[in-house]
Amino acid sequence: MQLDLNLLTALDALLEEGSVAGAAARLHVTAPAMSRSLGRIRKATGDQILVRTGRSMVPTTRALAMRAQVHALVQQAHQLLSAQQELDLTALDRVFTVRWHDALTVACGTALTTAVRRQAPGVRLRLSAEPGADDAELRRGEVDLESSSSPPTLPDIRHRLVGRDRLIVAVRPGHPLTEGGPSPERYAAAEHLTVSRRGSLRDPIDDALTSRGLERRVVAAGPTAAFALQLAHDTDLVVTLPDAVTRTAREQLGLATLPPPFPLPEVPLYLLWHQRYDDDRAHAWLRDLATETVRAVFAPPAASRPSPDPSWSVRQQV
Repeated sequence: MQLDLNLLTALDALLEEGSVAGAAARLHVTAPAMSRSLGRIRKATGDQILVRTGRSMVPTTRALAMRAQVHALVQQAHQLLSAQQELDLTALDRVFTVRWHDALTVACGTALTTAVRRQAPGVRLRLSAEPGADDAELRRGEVDLESSSSPPTLPDIRHRLVGRDRLIVAVRPGHPLTEGGPSPERYAAAEHLTVSRRGSLRDPIDDALTSRGLERRVVAAGPTAAFALQLAHDTDLVVTLPDAVTRTAREQLGLATLPPPFPLPEVPLYLLWHQRYDDDRAHAWLRDLATETVRAVFAPPAASRPSPDPSWSVRQQV
């Protein structure tokens, strides 16, 4: 038999009101229409539900037994199908997975965790410092929020530009390049280190040098910015990487920071999420909070930004 879920609403009203007329008034239908609904309910359940005693009607034993369950089902259905209620952060119980580049996690992870704990103490964060090679985990819902230096190519992945960083040169204190400042030739002559999860010994900076008739020697590739900065601290290797997201780590290591010897374009930072979360108020709260947290430490002063060079584009993962 095909089940009409509207009968649940009618049954709930009948059990609450204890009369056909009362249930009809409650649901804004006519008494004959409610009487017909009661007939269909009796046929579906095989029970009288309400029986007449004198001038009133009383619920049967089975009706009394199902009353609480019927009411709960109707309330759940209304909650499921109605517009979202106001978000109560103090009562929010949820786990969010935030997958950011390791440098961004170091720069912003503490501030984000602190803000989440203050606003929504029931929320737990999984901070992952290893962005994936594609958007599969975003699409499967395994990752809630991700960082990237480029906008997504898939139409179901949403994105938000949260800032632009500048590239800087980091070396150990007392490095030869700190004496007099690096020229393009001195910069190219030094030994370099790249940051690449795949171990690539070349990045777009090499293309920029090639366009100027120069070539550098990359002797190592580090999997994370943290490792690269530590190696630069311990050796004479030179690493070129985004400024704001590595500032905290550089300061902790006491590294020297130098401007690039030629103009380099800024590096954009995007936050990515799947479209299934567009209308999810809890997720919207998280991405707004993450945006605010990242922008607070990410965006450099406008006066310190170098002019972009349109002749090439950096695709370095931030």
